[in-house]
Order: sequence, then structure tokens, then C-alpha cells
Amino acid sequence: MKKLVIASGNPGKLREFGQMLAPLGYEIVPQSALGIADAEEPHATFVENALAKARHASRLANMPAFADDSGICVAALGGEPGVHSARYAGAPAAGEPAGREAQDARNNRKLIDTLANERDRSAHYYCVIVLVRHPDDPEPLIAEGRWHGEVILEPRGSNGFGYDPYFHLPAFGRTAAELDAVEKNEVSHRGQALKHLVARLIEHPAWT
Repeated sequence: MKKLVIASGNPGKLREFGQMLAPLGYEIVPQSALGIADAEEPHATFVENALAKARHASRLANMPAFADDSGICVAALGGEPGVHSARYAGAPAAGEPAGREAQDARNNRKLIDTLANERDRSAHYYCVIVLVRHPDDPEPLIAEGRWHGEVILEPRGSNGFGYDPYFHLPAFGRTAAELDAVEKNEVSHRGQALKHLVARLIEHPAWT
């Protein structure tokens, strides 16, 4: 089985990527399992951040690597939180709990407070995935996906992670957190990007 280092420690992403890439014969190795710390994400665009993370992981693992950068973009906020989605509310204050779930809760609270008086709460999730054979790969594989919906003010559902309980899908009449894993992988921004990545991998025999 071919191994790919993933530049993420997010358990939700690891689960989704693993489910989608296993049929192609790829084993996903989290960078944390190799003692690799997160890369800096200083860039203003998703693709630049994803490329920086993939190169960082590949360089330190000496293996092919891939990374995604994703977030929710709200029309009324000019595309924010965007690349800042994971840390939209900033670092926890003294005495506040740390960890991803606590950060998700703070991020969601800030987003809902910011949108409370907005009539237009249309939004989309965006994801870009970058895969490199080595850190200086001049031809990285790049795939992207967008998932359109709207932000609601009360959470619904217990599946998913991040902003999913507040991301409502009019076509389904449910939030992203009310979809099961199979449904979500079929239609989500990450699922779309992964499908495009799989197609790119099949087009490039050296990768498969």
C-alpha cells in the first residue's frame, strides 16, 4: 500500500481523507505520527497555505505528502472567515479551554454573533488540496471544491465538525452536521476536491 503523509492533525479531516483514498490503495499517515509540527499558514490564499503545508510535511517526512486548506466564506462578510476559519475567534483567553472542539465553539459563537443582524447569510465552504511527490515538486497536483449553503443562527445535528452544525443546505433541508458520512463525502467541498484529486491521480500513472 502506498503511503502519503497528510499535513493535518484534524481527526475529522483524517477520517474523511482516509475513507476517500483507501480504495486507491493509499495509506494516510498523519504528520503528527512522525513528530512533525504544523507548518505556518501566513498566506492570504487557500492554495498558498495548502502548498506550504504539503511541502513542509514532505520535506520533514521525506515522503510524498498532501495538505488541504479549507474554510467557510460568508458573502456578507466579504469572504471571511476564509483562510482564518480555523482560528476565527483567535487564541483562547486565559482560563478558557484549549483543544479543537473548544476552538470550534468559539469560532461558531463569533460567526453567529457577527451575522445576527444580517439578512443575507449565504455562504460556501471552499477546499483546495495540494499533493506533492517531494518538497520541490514543480508539478503539484491541485484540486478544489465549493459547497454552497447558508449560515443559520441555531445549531442542528451532531455529525461533522467545525461550522457544520450552522451550515444549512437548502437542497437537503438539513445542515452539514445532519448528514451522515457517506452523504457528506458525496457533496461536500472536501468530497468534491477529493473526487477531483482522484481523477488527477488516475490521469498521472506515476502517482498510482
